[in-house]
Amino acid sequence: MSNILQDLDRIKGRISDPNFLNNKGLSNEVGIHVFCYDPADEIIVQDYVRRLKAEANTPYHIIECDLYEIFLSLLEDKRVLRAVPGLEEKRGREYLLAQLQKIATPEALLARMDYPNHEKGRDVLFMTGIGKIHPFMRSHKMLDSMQHIFADIPIVMFYPGTFNGQTLSLFNEFLDGNYYRAFNLL
Repeated sequence: MSNILQDLDRIKGRISDPNFLNNKGLSNEVGIHVFCYDPADEIIVQDYVRRLKAEANTPYHIIECDLYEIFLSLLEDKRVLRAVPGLEEKRGREYLLAQLQKIATPEALLARMDYPNHEKGRDVLFMTGIGKIHPFMRSHKMLDSMQHIFADIPIVMFYPGTFNGQTLSLFNEFLDGNYYRAFNLL
């Protein structure tokens, strides 16, 4: 556990750096960063993000987007959330997954994440809930879709798994897809 605490402590220094906040030094790439952690440390990571967001007088402003919470609100607005258990029982898991993926597209999720006035040099988008939204949404699809919307601010995806600079592996078990434009945060 001490390893995750050491890694989490390094995040604050990284996101305080003016070059990070302004997406400098990335060879004209979009500022998408991945913070990988052992899925067993999920609660520790969630607590750290909550405490980091609550800090005052920082050079950064964290905007957290929990994909799973956004997913649930989307289903609630479409008035299908309560029907999900019955639909799974009646039609099966595969059918339910296909129907929910039609509703929870990257575009639909991004429409709820977008906010019009990104403050370049201060805002940092934290994307959380990656493990909780699986298998309804694949993280590499979200990253592909969000590049143009958040090109002016850094994005940090908190990822319960591994990223080797090319391949995302959710829970160190499922190949989540290839994504070449992201950087490891630490």
